[in-house]
Amino acid sequence: MSIVTIDELNTPAGTRLLGLDLGEKTIGIALSDTLLTVATPMETLRRGKFSADAVKLEKIAAEQNVGGVVIGLPLNMDGSDGPSAQSARAFGRNLAARSPLPILFWDERLSTAAVTRTLLDADASRKRRSEVVDKMAAAYILQGALERIRAMRTR
Repeated sequence: MSIVTIDELNTPAGTRLLGLDLGEKTIGIALSDTLLTVATPMETLRRGKFSADAVKLEKIAAEQNVGGVVIGLPLNMDGSDGPSAQSARAFGRNLAARSPLPILFWDERLSTAAVTRTLLDADASRKRRSEVVDKMAAAYILQGALERIRAMRTR
């Protein structure tokens, strides 16, 4: 389909949103519920070539009845695009070219830091943190978008 703004995001009733936290080596994945209220960490994929990653994501989207994708956009603190944000935008454009789903970029500044802090507060080991931080960051990003959607609905 295309890349959309939060105002343009329109998903069929009963579908979920897929949240992605794109790292250099991994992709954290989270799913919303069908009411678009709660984001849940799902899994972490090891990154490979884009086409292989896209096939995996398309399979998850089909299996989970996904109606849209939220991709974390790692902006610089001043709001500008750095190399990571440019890479996320390129991934989103490439995914939009092959997927019928609407794709939304969502500001993810400090999401990994917030999740890491939560895991440290929970006394998670370094090994455990490395296993879950990406999918938890994806859920953190997706939850932010879901809260904005909910606020827009109540206007």
